[in-house]
Amino acid sequence: MTEPLAARLRPKSLQEFVGQTHLLGKNSPLRFCIENQKLHSMILWGPPGSGKTTLAHLIANASHANFIAISAVLAGVKDIREAMAQAAQTKATEHRDTILFIDEIHRFNKAQQDALLPFVEDGTVYLIGATTENPSFEVINPLLSRCRLYVLKPLSAEELASVLKRALDENHITLEQVSIERIVSVADGDARRLLNIVEIIAQRQPKDTQSQTILPQATIEQIIQQDYRRFDKGGDLFYEQISALHKAVRGSSPDGALYWLCRMLDGGCDPLYIARRVIRMASEDIGNADPRGLNLATAAWDAAEKLGRPEGDLALAQAVIYLACAPKSNAVYTAFNQAMADIQNLPSYSVPLHLRNAPTAMMKKIGYGKEYRYDHDEKAAVARGQRYFPEEMGEKYYYHPTAHGLEIKIAEKLNLLRGKQND
Repeated sequence: MTEPLAARLRPKSLQEFVGQTHLLGKNSPLRFCIENQKLHSMILWGPPGSGKTTLAHLIANASHANFIAISAVLAGVKDIREAMAQAAQTKATEHRDTILFIDEIHRFNKAQQDALLPFVEDGTVYLIGATTENPSFEVINPLLSRCRLYVLKPLSAEELASVLKRALDENHITLEQVSIERIVSVADGDARRLLNIVEIIAQRQPKDTQSQTILPQATIEQIIQQDYRRFDKGGDLFYEQISALHKAVRGSSPDGALYWLCRMLDGGCDPLYIARRVIRMASEDIGNADPRGLNLATAAWDAAEKLGRPEGDLALAQAVIYLACAPKSNAVYTAFNQAMADIQNLPSYSVPLHLRNAPTAMMKKIGYGKEYRYDHDEKAAVARGQRYFPEEMGEKYYYHPTAHGLEIKIAEKLNLLRGKQND
């Protein structure tokens, strides 16, 4: 059975490793540790195809350590115990350290991670955990505190082109420059994806060829079929992009907001999830500065739900651009948070008697609704001096309109009303 291309081309030394120059450049701490065999436990956090597994192998090779690899998707506590027993035996009989490499460590639950902790603490193993998810959310604090965190980045176009050249040479393939650029673009920072594409291309060649074969661009396009972008629907990239969209709207950048919207739609994000977040933006960042924003956001959700894709995408784009261009106010958002904080931090005060309904004679007799003044019967339809908070709290002001959009008028009206209420 032929070894996969990714395995055949796996770098054997730091000199062959492509990318992550911020971690492995000259005089960098991680490179120093590798070259001087200074082992320590670590978490490698980065997107798929950024070199996490390869880097773990290089560290083990450089340190001459015993290397045990397990996948958090398949392994359980029993597998952890077996690995620890093997590590302890290696240390006792061969006097060698063991590196335990756990791929997708974020898939381990708390109990599994707890099972690792004593063995990392006593030096039975040096842990190298690889994850595409934010370890501060997915790795328990006691384990994370005993590991150094290294953040890997997607490979640049130039770095991917270097990997591609080596892969093509290995398989005696020659491509037109436009095809090379297309493959690099589709790989989108992921070396493993790039090598998978080359492996498929290599399968199209006659098995007995040892000379360079030039494949036309049409063949490459047929192999690629569709330009898949990096988009993890449940991972950090997902939340990073929705955060970028929200902040572009808040920052009044319709162009930036449209870019991130299209990135998410192109990557396969559920349009209805985006629609819900757009409604949140309308209330949180535009609010009463332009109440039409909430109406448009709600209409966009309705359109996206009824029309589906791609027709509904345009309604989302319309809403996002409108919200980005609208006047901004977080006064409603701030008022809501302040009121909610009071609810959670103060006692559950009783409703004042004058604000209670009195539908029965008994309730009237004990004072429900007593001294309540019906505002419509009052001058200017405002019952001056009437209070609407529990007596223990006094009057509070949560909502403070901004000097933007419609809230300019709201502020004028509210100042007038509050003045009358205080008379």
